Amino acid sequence: MKILFISHAYPPTVGGVENQNYELSTWLAKIADVKVIANRHGKKLLPIFMPFALLAGLFLLPRYDVVLLGNALLAPIGWILKIVYRTPVITVVHGLDLTFSNWIYQTCWVGFFVKKLDKLIAVGNETIRVAEEKGIAKERLVFIPNGIDVGKYDATFSRTDLEEMLGEQLKEKYVILTSGRLVRRKGVAWFIRNVIPHLSENIVYIVAGDGADKKDVHNAIQEQCLSDRVKILGYVTDRERDLLFHTCDLFVQPNIKVSNDLEGFGISVIEAAFCRLPVIAARLEGLQDAIKDGHNGFLVESGNVSAWVSKITETLANRDLRKNLGEKSRRFVIENYRWEKISRVYLQEIEQVLRRG
Repeated sequence: MKILFISHAYPPTVGGVENQNYELSTWLAKIADVKVIANRHGKKLLPIFMPFALLAGLFLLPRYDVVLLGNALLAPIGWILKIVYRTPVITVVHGLDLTFSNWIYQTCWVGFFVKKLDKLIAVGNETIRVAEEKGIAKERLVFIPNGIDVGKYDATFSRTDLEEMLGEQLKEKYVILTSGRLVRRKGVAWFIRNVIPHLSENIVYIVAGDGADKKDVHNAIQEQCLSDRVKILGYVTDRERDLLFHTCDLFVQPNIKVSNDLEGFGISVIEAAFCRLPVIAARLEGLQDAIKDGHNGFLVESGNVSAWVSKITETLANRDLRKNLGEKSRRFVIENYRWEKISRVYLQEIEQVLRRG
């Protein structure tokens, strides 16, 4: 199997799609012959990368069996390559791939180019539902969850390490954590305004991440006078992320519904669960594919303040519950979300497309 993998979002740029594309290409390369054409310089070089990727694809594709796109933004490139070489083209689709609110994108990309590809691999079932609403044939859609590299997160940290990181004593305090890009749909500002004021004052909320919604998050802290209980860390290194995963008491992902935006999957909740950190997530969009209620975390109705307060209070009050759920969550992630397993599912889908010709 020879796969030409094209990605417009790739490390060292930081982000969920970048991480997913990197891990997918890396693990596929262990079981297939994979050539990567990737944009490693962020959005600013996209206007240069797109024609470069097309030219590189036209030059390289005769040596490969199939094209795999890391994102539906590349669908026009896939369409041209398919026309020129009649080679099957498959794309991964993340939530925003289909919901991006731009008339030209919706008309040309979603309305034409994406529909011409042979297969769409959605990272969440909500993405499949949206795709069907937009007229994409059901038989061209398949759900494959994101995965994690389970060899990356194991580490030994203590509560003292967390205290040193935060610069404060945490005796008789509980620490809850949210980690990831700060965009409105993640619900961090909503959570600070609506949930934190109703939680016990011995609960500290840590937010690790940066993004477009950072200003509103800070505004929420000031409005509620919560600067002593809510700590915004900004971007954190992998080591700092692992320290948080291994020393906090609870992970929360309080996503809210935002028009023309959706959570494709939610990799942070899987990372936390693997590190035995109990997870409470909104019962919304792709988070429902990542978290199976009672198996690797709990799901709570999005936007329901009393439900969030109740579940957080109940979980923090029961040490045995947190410990048992943490162990159960880790096993569930190992069984279901290892990239070693997920990459083989991708390969099976690619082989099916090739067999159909």
